[in-house]
Parts: sequence; structure tokens; C-alpha cells
Amino acid sequence: MSNRAVLEVIALDVEDAVAARAGGADRLELVSDMAADGLTPTRETFAAIRAAVDIPLRVMLRAADGFSAGSAEEVDRLAAQARALRAEGAEEFVLGFLTPDGRPDLAAIEAVAGELAGCRWTFHRAVDRAADRDQLRKALADLPGLDTYLTAGAAGGVEEGIPVLVAEAARRGEPGYTAELMVGGGLALSHLPALRAAGITAFHIGGAARPSGWTHPVSAAAVDSWRTALS
Repeated sequence: MSNRAVLEVIALDVEDAVAARAGGADRLELVSDMAADGLTPTRETFAAIRAAVDIPLRVMLRAADGFSAGSAEEVDRLAAQARALRAEGAEEFVLGFLTPDGRPDLAAIEAVAGELAGCRWTFHRAVDRAADRDQLRKALADLPGLDTYLTAGAAGGVEEGIPVLVAEAARRGEPGYTAELMVGGGLALSHLPALRAAGITAFHIGGAARPSGWTHPVSAAAVDSWRTALS
């Protein structure tokens, strides 16, 4: 793997996607409803963005705010959405569910990931709310397609999580630690030197790509400033 850093940007629509691509994003995370911290986008939104940009798209599979997968019916509905998005051409995804006591909800994770037919996917920031991060990683280690953990290292964000991120980066290759560590969640440019020094090569931004706030689209110039800092 080259040591060029991967920059992933959250996109809500075609305008976001085009701006992020123009600014130098390597990959997009497609979501809807950031008021609920990012839910599954519609099949139509995915199709429109897929037609507009030529970079990888990771599609969020999440039905409600929080990290619970919900009822069996809600898990079935999410699995159906995953099938529909696959049929539309989606090839990469983002998901992650916890039980109320902070353990990985393996039944829900396997039910949804089982629809992805081995497609690559990210376990998102639910890991930062896990009762035991190490136990979660080891429990998920053999799931097909899981290639990335999106994490801030702590529920409170990157500023608080840097020691955990550095420690986990040092374990790369151990059982449960073969997936890429992608850092996001309150990530600031000032965090990059310490994270890069730890060997971390994947970064995720949402609000940082929107200097005017979530009611405004992605700024290509803001994304470019991150691309430049990572180069």
C-alpha cells in the first residue's frame, strides 16, 4: 500500500460530491440527515452521485440516530435497503451496531453485512461507544469485507482519543487489527502531525469540509486544504 493518505469526505448530495472530488477527496461517505448523525441515503441519491463522480463511494447503512440496529423488523428493512443499493451498483458500505450494554450486536451486523456479498465496508464510530474496543475488534475480525474502522479513539472526539489511536495503529497486523484505521470525529488539521507520525494514513472529514456549517454544501477549497496538508 502506498503511503499517500486517503481522504474521505461526507457527501449528502451531488453538489457535495462534485465539490469534494474537485478538492481532492479520494472517497466519499454518502449519508442523509446529518441532524441524526448520518442515515442511509436513498437509492436515487446514490445513483445521482454515482453518475456525477468517478471516485469510490461508501454508503451508510443506518436507520436511526444512535448505535442500536433497532427491532428485528428494522434490521430486515436495513438489509432490504442494502440489497436495493447493491442492485443500484453500490460496492462499498458503512455500518456498525451495538447492544445496549456496548457490545457488538453480531446478529444485526451479520444480517446486514450478509447482504453485501463480500463488498468492502467500514465499521463506523460505534466502536468509540463500545464497552471494550479490543473485544469488539476481535469479535468482528473474521467478518467478510470489513476493511476499515472509522474512529476518533474516544466518544468525545479525536482530541481526546489520540493516545488510543496511536496505540491501535501500533498494533496493525495483530488479530483484530488488520483493518485500516480511518480517523474522523472532530478531526482538525492540528491533529495530523501526531497521527501521521503514528503511521495512520486514512482520514475522514464532515464539518471540516463545510466551513459555513452543515446547512451549506461542501467547500472544494476546504477539502483542498486538507488534501494539501496530507500530501
